[in-house]
Amino acid sequence: MKIAILGSGAGSNAQAIINATDNNQIGNAEIVGIFSDKENAPILHHAQKKHIYSKYIYASQDTRSIEGKDEEVWLNEIKKVNPDLIVLAGFMRILKPKFINFAKNRIINLHPSLLPSFPGLNSIKRAFDKKVKITGCTVHWVNESIDDGEIIAQAPVRIMSGDTLELVKQKVHAAEHMLLPWVIKDLSLGVIPFPV
Repeated sequence: MKIAILGSGAGSNAQAIINATDNNQIGNAEIVGIFSDKENAPILHHAQKKHIYSKYIYASQDTRSIEGKDEEVWLNEIKKVNPDLIVLAGFMRILKPKFINFAKNRIINLHPSLLPSFPGLNSIKRAFDKKVKITGCTVHWVNESIDDGEIIAQAPVRIMSGDTLELVKQKVHAAEHMLLPWVIKDLSLGVIPFPV
């Protein structure tokens, strides 16, 4: 199963997938491309270190969505690696219907909360400020609504009374680094079915 990873930032979840690949813990999955909307994003450097195809693709800063001519460029670039699965790992852009339909039921997203709680931005801080006792992360299928697709798997993270926001972020990220490669592995092995 060929996967393309889209990210906007540090790329720690992409690195977790790369590490799982190096340790033969990713099933039948193979990373065929890593793409970012940030020109010097660390996620691209992670790919380059492992000689994985990587590409910065421009996206307008005037909108959070990938749309119009930008969308065409993104789709054309992703088509070049012909992925079976597109993984959104810290990708801070909204995909429009044309993009979603291009890879219908073949796009997953990692979100740092236990959806349906705290969708959207700043999820960890919002959970912390609300004083919830358990937060976590979710991998879900992508549909046309933000953080609304069918949930595939979740990992809970307990917030203890003495935890700082920074510590909670670290705990959630550690859970993400475990959950996302596990989901990809089980998708590649057919343990988790793709939607029909």
